[in-house]
Amino acid sequence: MIKIDVSGCAPFAAQDLCEKYIGKALGAFDVLMSGSGAGNDFLGWKQLPSETPESLIKDIEGVCASWKKLGVDLVIAIGIGGSYLGAKCVIEALSHNFAREMGAGDAPSVVFAGNNLSEDYLAELMDLAGKRNVACIVISKSGTTTEPAVAFRVFKQYIEERYGKQEASVRIVAITDAVRGALKTLSTQEGYRTFVVPDDVGGRFSVLTPVGLLPIAAAGFDIRALLEGAAEEQKALQQKSASNPAVVYAAVRNLLHGENGRSIEIMVNYNPKLSFVAEWWKQLYGESEGKDGKGIFPASVNNTADLHSMGQFIQEGSRLMFETVINVEKASRSVVIGEDPQNLDQLNFLAGKHVEHCNRMAMLGTRIAHIDGGVPQISVSIEKIDERNLGALLYFFEFACGVSAYTLGVNPFNQPGVEAYKKNMFALLEKPGYEQQTEQIRKRL
Repeated sequence: MIKIDVSGCAPFAAQDLCEKYIGKALGAFDVLMSGSGAGNDFLGWKQLPSETPESLIKDIEGVCASWKKLGVDLVIAIGIGGSYLGAKCVIEALSHNFAREMGAGDAPSVVFAGNNLSEDYLAELMDLAGKRNVACIVISKSGTTTEPAVAFRVFKQYIEERYGKQEASVRIVAITDAVRGALKTLSTQEGYRTFVVPDDVGGRFSVLTPVGLLPIAAAGFDIRALLEGAAEEQKALQQKSASNPAVVYAAVRNLLHGENGRSIEIMVNYNPKLSFVAEWWKQLYGESEGKDGKGIFPASVNNTADLHSMGQFIQEGSRLMFETVINVEKASRSVVIGEDPQNLDQLNFLAGKHVEHCNRMAMLGTRIAHIDGGVPQISVSIEKIDERNLGALLYFFEFACGVSAYTLGVNPFNQPGVEAYKKNMFALLEKPGYEQQTEQIRKRL
């Protein structure tokens, strides 16, 4: 389902280098498939699309059905990082751009909390909750990660006070560890329905576990089709070949980085529905590859809007970047440009053409301009924006990430640097046990 075009990199990479890096990526493919590399205890995501049990899907659908009976029209999904970005990107991609302005639909609105520590954000979400019929999904393996734990404490209390503790146990669902941790303990005590975050799936690879599937299903989208698309892509990508799209993507991006000095990869989309796919992708690649003094910095732009802001820098600024463009081959809707008798805007030459035709010509024109300006281009294509294609796209980037990180020579599945800010934050918040660090860090302020 996923097609890749790297012809836009040809001016920047000699054929012998392409062959060299394809060979490296095929070696990394073998490491990923054999499970012989660093972080191999976090490879459960590889088989998720084809091995998700029917019983799990039915349990998720059962939660959604029970909330429908209660009249729930707002689901607050609490999580941070991989515990919300995957669900958020799929929901944003599949939703009407103006769903909020158009009013209530058949499914609940799904909003997100626990991904920041902004008091204004939390207070305003409380304002919304007060006007709606609320349920809550809390996602945390430990139950002690600060941002989601703070948000859950607030909304747990709110739901219990509004609906009573007994009904709260139906309105709150936890996605957490199978046997241990603060959230698992609380869920057992309070009688919450729970789903498991698999031990062998890291957060940024968890969108096809209940972490992503439950919020996506709650928003009214077809998780079966999402998994089917991912399973189809899984089957294709797990075949070793020099033309395997994941191998090609991993090889070319590492070539551009290692031989051409490109340290920044910009994900480009020409449909605003995909802006949060880029946010999910940025965590996936940034956290997987950014370690040991290595990695390609992931950034993103939304065109054509950003051609009028970031376009100048991309065209003529420092030559540190390459672009990966998400190409959607078919629009889902149709808008045709009409003819105007006065033609004051001088657009009658476009009369009778679809707006998407203009969008595509803008994309092709930008591709040529940026290549001429010294910016290599990779194109990743899907047929259209729907559950099946999104499932394929998510799995493609996950699998390619594993291949690419092993090609780069890093462990794709750990994130040791994430803990540094937490230790400083705990010391500044005077968390018990951090007294010595508190004294030390205050001397630096």
